[in-house]
Amino acid sequence: MVGGATVRRLASEDCEVLTTTRQELDLHDQAAVATWIADNKPDVIVLAAATVGGIYANDSRPAEFIGNNLMIQTNVIHAAYRYGVAKLLFLGSACIYPKFADQPIAEESLLTGPLEPTNEWYAIAKIAGIKMCQAYRHQYGCDFISAQPCNLYGIGDNFHPEYSHVIPGLIRRFHEAKEAGLPEVLVWGTGTPLREFLNVDDLADAFVFLLRNFSDEVPINIGSGTELTIRAVAEKVAEVVGYEGALTFDASKPDGTPRKFLDTGRLRSLGWTPSHDLESGLRQAYAWFLRNVA
Repeated sequence: MVGGATVRRLASEDCEVLTTTRQELDLHDQAAVATWIADNKPDVIVLAAATVGGIYANDSRPAEFIGNNLMIQTNVIHAAYRYGVAKLLFLGSACIYPKFADQPIAEESLLTGPLEPTNEWYAIAKIAGIKMCQAYRHQYGCDFISAQPCNLYGIGDNFHPEYSHVIPGLIRRFHEAKEAGLPEVLVWGTGTPLREFLNVDDLADAFVFLLRNFSDEVPINIGSGTELTIRAVAEKVAEVVGYEGALTFDASKPDGTPRKFLDTGRLRSLGWTPSHDLESGLRQAYAWFLRNVA
């Protein structure tokens, strides 16, 4: 999803975009990654590749979430240094912050408290990637930066029935319930946690902005500036999909972090703001789902 959005955004820039597929290059393979970077000689790398998923995926596949991500980012970051890549942008995640961090969450909150247990494996891997970028900047003078977005959604999302994030999971569930004429849909958790959502095309635009305008060891936040309860998000997704049945919340399922709202003042002070509102973004995502998944 993030890689696709980045390629779409770069299409309007005066640059040659280099991409590779999983079939062509295994990012877990250190030698293969080094060979690819040495042969292709990129000036800039946007490192968006990762093993990702929602609460269930994180909780049920912890070894994959910490192991895969540590391997991918270590291989790419080290090879970028080794072969003289001028700039690298590492994609972090809002889950790097403590579960009970002060809200909105400033970049300085990193490593100031315990993580949310349901996604700590992913968070620890992402924190390690941020620290790698800082370490290579300190020791070798590399212009490696990192950015962490709030919850993402949009074109190219993962709509897997078990391993998706909240918005694509709800889109699929409401669509299938509408098609089957089901009277109600069960939603995990109480519906009370507060979340911030960013359209992936806005994230890609922020990447280009940061590559042009940002060079610092601080891992900069990217967010929409708007937060909603999970209940309100579920109701909005149901409206966009056209599902008219009841929504039932299963309080026996985990909620995750109670509130996760990023302080994006540093990025906004540089001059960047998002352009998508949630409803138009959801309609775009659902249209893509209907064309490609349903």
